Amino acid sequence: MCGKSIYDMYIGQTESFDKTITEADIILFAGVTGDMNPVHIDDVYASCSIFHKRVAHGGLVAALFSTVLGTRLPGVGTIYLNQESKFIRPVYIGDTITAKVVVRELDVEKNRAVFDTIAVNQKGEEVIVGTAVVMPPRQE
Repeated sequence: MCGKSIYDMYIGQTESFDKTITEADIILFAGVTGDMNPVHIDDVYASCSIFHKRVAHGGLVAALFSTVLGTRLPGVGTIYLNQESKFIRPVYIGDTITAKVVVRELDVEKNRAVFDTIAVNQKGEEVIVGTAVVMPPRQE
């Protein structure tokens, strides 16, 4: 039931997860985090913002990388150590996001894997780019 160990991965290996962002996702994320910025939850306020309509929290979209890393590559048993993200474009209600990870580096001695993290919308436009460092599950 464990995910891939450091020995089961290779440079360039990829995995992804698709999610359509809903209003419920944004409201629930706001409730869980306490981030009630009106650009996320108030149509009138957001209409006057630089985005012209409500946008998803950057943290909500970035959390999709955790889904990929913790359930697909490396998968179950992975420990998330670090994430750096650059937010490039807004994500709107109804956008379908593909969160993709690509193995960049493998350090067998330290049992660490570095991934490029890229999220794109349904138009193929990058919305977030960055890197993640994880500790894959140990091989038994």
